[in-house]
Amino acid sequence: MYCKNCGEQIDAQAAVCVKCGFQNGTGNSYCQNCGSQVAPGASVCMSCGYALEQKPQYDPALQKSKLAAGLLGILLGAFGVHNFYLGFTGKAVAQLLISVLTCGVGAAVSGVWGLVEGIMILTGSINKDAKGIPLKD
Repeated sequence: MYCKNCGEQIDAQAAVCVKCGFQNGTGNSYCQNCGSQVAPGASVCMSCGYALEQKPQYDPALQKSKLAAGLLGILLGAFGVHNFYLGFTGKAVAQLLISVLTCGVGAAVSGVWGLVEGIMILTGSINKDAKGIPLKD
């Protein structure tokens, strides 16, 4: 096993690399299988073909709440509030226009749509926002 930060060979049970001090398994500059330097963002080591772990490409602070989105869908789904919250503005505007332009008559259709999506969010069937960032529990 090799350090993913500096490429030095390390013991698999080591907590940190003795050369660079990085925690074992952290870093993304070198292949942990062969120690070769890898290109930034590569998903496979070009030297040995080992599949490289990819770090999440998002800031965890940007994650939206699954509970909030689900409750918004159940309670205010007729107006598309949950879809605005998750960034699906096209669906949100459609739900809002169905409710408003029909003077509330179409709100039943849009409300059922929102209820179903709210339940799907809470059960995990819908688990990402419009940017592909996973919803947090």
